Amino acid sequence: MTDLVAYAGLFLSALAAATMLPMQSEAVLVGLLVADYSPWLLIAVASVGNVLGSAINWLLGRGIERFRNRPWFPASEAGLQRAQSWYRRYGKWSLLLSWVPIIGDPLTVIAGVLREPFWVFLLLVAVAKTGRYLVLAAITLQWT
Repeated sequence: MTDLVAYAGLFLSALAAATMLPMQSEAVLVGLLVADYSPWLLIAVASVGNVLGSAINWLLGRGIERFRNRPWFPASEAGLQRAQSWYRRYGKWSLLLSWVPIIGDPLTVIAGVLREPFWVFLLLVAVAKTGRYLVLAAITLQWT
């Protein structure tokens, strides 16, 4: 039962960390790695949770623009234009930076706003997020 709770906790922290919530999953992953849980299963669980959180952002981006002129809208017109311009300039390949704190989450929302095809989005985000967890596991476990 404790294994299930550990993996579920990692999944939920990775999912929440990929949304616009200010959370991190790296500490949970490192803690479970040093507690001798299966590294490959941990990487898989964290990756699936984190990619699913980014997919939620993409879906939010698909529908959020209709609320653009509401007073509670979370981004200014200038900020939204700047993000869209940046995404148009660097294109879908910028999604390889979706793992980067601060810019990664808004980037996945903008990909939805700009109608990036979901399969392209999913592939690039999965590569980026899984790669980040692989590197973190390798550093933590001192893989050579």
